[in-house]
Amino acid sequence: MIKVLLADDQVLVRAGFRMLLDVEDDIDIVGEAADGAEAVTMARSTNPDVILMDIRMPVLDGIQATRRITQTAGLEAVRIIILTTYDTDAYVFEALQAGASGFLLKDCGPAELLHGIRVVAAGEALLAPKITRRLIGRFAAAGAAARVADEQLAVLTTREREIVGLVGQGLSNEEIASELVLSPATARTHVSRAMTKLGARDRAQLVVIAYQTGLVTV
Repeated sequence: MIKVLLADDQVLVRAGFRMLLDVEDDIDIVGEAADGAEAVTMARSTNPDVILMDIRMPVLDGIQATRRITQTAGLEAVRIIILTTYDTDAYVFEALQAGASGFLLKDCGPAELLHGIRVVAAGEALLAPKITRRLIGRFAAAGAAARVADEQLAVLTTREREIVGLVGQGLSNEEIASELVLSPATARTHVSRAMTKLGARDRAQLVVIAYQTGLVTV
């Protein structure tokens, strides 16, 4: 069962998500938060698997709430999907830096939302769509984050650098395996080792690092 926490200041938005998710056998809504501060408090009390987090909320915005949650001991396994609209694109990269596992547009369809929750709950990053890669690339290239020191990449093997670059392009483990003629299990192992060496919380963080260090260019 995937435990989901809803965080949005609009009652109707939360109600819409609840109506959609309540009928799914593998999803359980464990709470609703009306602002970022409440989302942090409820995350601590419910320990959800996935949080649907709006960026623009009162008291504490979604980025700050995401940062607090991902830095809280005991909540390391919580995955956060940022809900955004096109006019908040500038915040997406910052949200990923804060520890979000991906993002969805608020006007996405039911199937896309359900898929996103399940993908993130399974430990993957919701970063495959080309629009996502363009957004991350644009804001990384524009200096939205500090460059990661070359010494940090020095801990990676040549193969691991190649793997991180492909993760940054949005490739799944299966696609990486096909690209490099590896088994999916081997590709998964390389990804895990790179995450450990770089101190990346999850796959989304590898994407951020790939752009910050120039392993992927726009």
